[in-house]
Amino acid sequence: MTRKPEKNLIVGLDVGTSKIVAIVGEHAPGEAVEIIGIGSHPAHGLKRGVVVDIESTVHSIQRAIEEAELMAGCQIRSVYASIAGSHIKDENSHGTAPIREREVTLGDLDQVLNSAKAVAIPADRSVLYTEPQEYMIDGQEGIRHPVGMSGVRLEANVHLVTGAASAIQNITKCINRCGLAVDELLPAAVASARAVLTDDERELGVCLVDIGAGTTDIAIYTQGALRHTTSLAIGGDQVTSDIAHLMRTPTAHAEELKVRYACALAQLAHAEETIQVPSVGDRPPRRLARQNLAEAVQPRYEEIFEMVQADLRRSGREELVRAGIVLTGGAARMEGALDLAEELFHMPVRLGTPQHVTGLADVVANPMQATGVGLLLYGSRGHAMRGVPASVSAVGGLWNRVSTWFKGEF
Repeated sequence: MTRKPEKNLIVGLDVGTSKIVAIVGEHAPGEAVEIIGIGSHPAHGLKRGVVVDIESTVHSIQRAIEEAELMAGCQIRSVYASIAGSHIKDENSHGTAPIREREVTLGDLDQVLNSAKAVAIPADRSVLYTEPQEYMIDGQEGIRHPVGMSGVRLEANVHLVTGAASAIQNITKCINRCGLAVDELLPAAVASARAVLTDDERELGVCLVDIGAGTTDIAIYTQGALRHTTSLAIGGDQVTSDIAHLMRTPTAHAEELKVRYACALAQLAHAEETIQVPSVGDRPPRRLARQNLAEAVQPRYEEIFEMVQADLRRSGREELVRAGIVLTGGAARMEGALDLAEELFHMPVRLGTPQHVTGLADVVANPMQATGVGLLLYGSRGHAMRGVPASVSAVGGLWNRVSTWFKGEF
């Protein structure tokens, strides 16, 4: 009888502008990640992806973590967390290292990545994430998996993502104050890309656009590697604000109208459809045409897509994105958003929902959960590469084993 492999527990914490989501997953080597718990809580204390109130953020994270612990039946000790905001910037770097054993080992890969990271970065910024694009051995280009190959000199083209040191420290501080360790902070766009993109899309060239409440995160892949990452300080909250101003309704009601009735393309809203719009104070509610709501929403979505297109052109990769655009994130679910994007970008556009997971897959099969699921998938890959035993998993089995050992029960 073959022994079942031990499972590692991994936790993804999506720290968003409008909500905090904690997703707990189980992972065994060679198997898909199984989602066993999920908890979410409205986020108070973040603005456009950046912490502006530590106490409120800590409270929101704690509530989301408690809910996830209750559903998964475990105690969470550490998390893979996301970070967003307009302070996220990227650059491509080059690293070189000698091959010590005449054969490339994992140690050589670490050395060449460290060499690529040794670039001049301002004192107020930190490297968040590194991803190798391709390796070269003794001038031979186009190598993706160099381990085991023979040679003398190893080189690598590496994509670096940097962030403001203060924003990174604040988000880490909030998570630590909840009694949690941070396994790794990952840019939201990179996490979402892991959950929604296919290998074929990455190979052919694709632009992922994750439209959240406070930020719109962009990741561009060509030839299977990450080429460009950025975060724009615009999102669904601005749409809500537009509705509140133009419809003269409180923000809470504007959010409800946006979710239930809004449409990003005015032609799709029929003139005869009407909706009830609550008024401010004790004034009676009014009935307005749904088309009026669509006309309030469409200009903002056009602005978001035009900003994405401008960034795509600045990166110089507009012609290389052959697989088109993949929209994900909560604000991408709006009716008409895909049609409007196709009109503006003149390329194929699809809605990206999280894939590659089992368990509560139907619960997370929603563009809103793309970042959380992507963090789990990233964590599972990290565990598999490092060979972390289940006892040192994200859910603190190590402490239980140490305490039972002291009691003489080990």
